[in-house]
Amino acid sequence: MAVREIVTYPAPVLKEKSVPVEKMDAEVSTLIGDMLDTVMDDDKSVGLAANQVGVPRRVIITDLYRYDDEDDDSASGSGTETGGGEWKGADRRKRMIVLINPEITFSEGEIIYGEGCLSFPGITADIKRADHVKVKALDRDFNPVEIDAFGFQAVLLQHELDHLDGVLIIDRVSWVKRDMLKRKYKKYMAENAPDQALL
Repeated sequence: MAVREIVTYPAPVLKEKSVPVEKMDAEVSTLIGDMLDTVMDDDKSVGLAANQVGVPRRVIITDLYRYDDEDDDSASGSGTETGGGEWKGADRRKRMIVLINPEITFSEGEIIYGEGCLSFPGITADIKRADHVKVKALDRDFNPVEIDAFGFQAVLLQHELDHLDGVLIIDRVSWVKRDMLKRKYKKYMAENAPDQALL
């Protein structure tokens, strides 16, 4: 497996709607392994969609249980079918959740959360999301799974599923805020990655 380069805005693939995975084959298996390696390479990252490594397929990975409400105020509610705290202290790679063809089947409530994005380094935006979602998907063995997520976990899943539909955090804010974030991002990229500063 290998660490892949993170695609940054304004790369066109980030605005593409990703296509479903029809079967688990060597290509998809390699993609998942590389995505895991890529997230493991950056301890601050908690999620990744396949199009963020340039592949418009409906695959995401998440460090869904990284935080729990007992130890981190940023997580408003514990998590999913296995509970937010179960993986506390476990090996991070084993804690990662792979979701293939995920879709939200239920949402309710409201939460505003400061979100960053690997494809938008240097900026964060307050995004309004549902506070509770249910997501159905296939796991890496192509078995059906359902996740019932609250708070931080719900935000994380919605953020990654947005990527699969070509929706970015700047698409979730007002045009005034979007313009400000783009200017901030342009400045950040000019200072930190001038070869990619294409805005």
